[in-house]
Amino acid sequence: MTLDDAISSLRRGEFVLLYDSGKRENEVDMVVAAQFVTPEHISRMRQNAGGLICMAIEDSFAKSLNLKYMHSILSQSIDIDSDSKKMIMGTAPYGDHPTFSITINHRKTYTGITDKDRAMTIKEMAQLYGSDDAKNQFTTSFVTPGHVPLLLASNGLLAKRQGHTEMSVYLAQLANLTPVTAICEMMDGQTYSAFTPEKAQKFAKENAIPFIDGKELLDYAKVH
Repeated sequence: MTLDDAISSLRRGEFVLLYDSGKRENEVDMVVAAQFVTPEHISRMRQNAGGLICMAIEDSFAKSLNLKYMHSILSQSIDIDSDSKKMIMGTAPYGDHPTFSITINHRKTYTGITDKDRAMTIKEMAQLYGSDDAKNQFTTSFVTPGHVPLLLASNGLLAKRQGHTEMSVYLAQLANLTPVTAICEMMDGQTYSAFTPEKAQKFAKENAIPFIDGKELLDYAKVH
């Protein structure tokens, strides 16, 4: 399947499988546009992927909400002693800084972890994009800590960092959708490690889900 197939799938509110590269995490994520997320999407990610279900959000949106990277928040905290601050991750083993920010629940959720609760948090968060009152709506409609980790895409996207966070947001932009995605790593219950690209491609073919190699996306971005 082609990049056009992936874009069409996202526009229909369906999944795309996205592989970063063997030089990075070497993982495949299930990706869906956050604006379309339903409890069924969360259930499928939980059962068919099994990794951490997160939201990736575009840089200017994150800045409008005054969101910061978690490693920055922790490093600037006066409540954490200097020895404990040595635990804060600078760069991951694959060479990038982590994109985690805070974790959230929508205020109308109960525990925040059910498929219904996480779908509500993700979809309501996506709906804040472009709002003139986004910061106020964010602080009054959501609580932290919660069960949906926020991932902040780098300013410049793939020119700056080539992770699932940036790639999924870039895909949403190509589809002319809200640049907010729900992503989840695909885990292998037989090997207890990540799904190989080969297994993910087989799963994609069996389930008619477009599979995109990050290299293809990077090549496209360089041209366009």
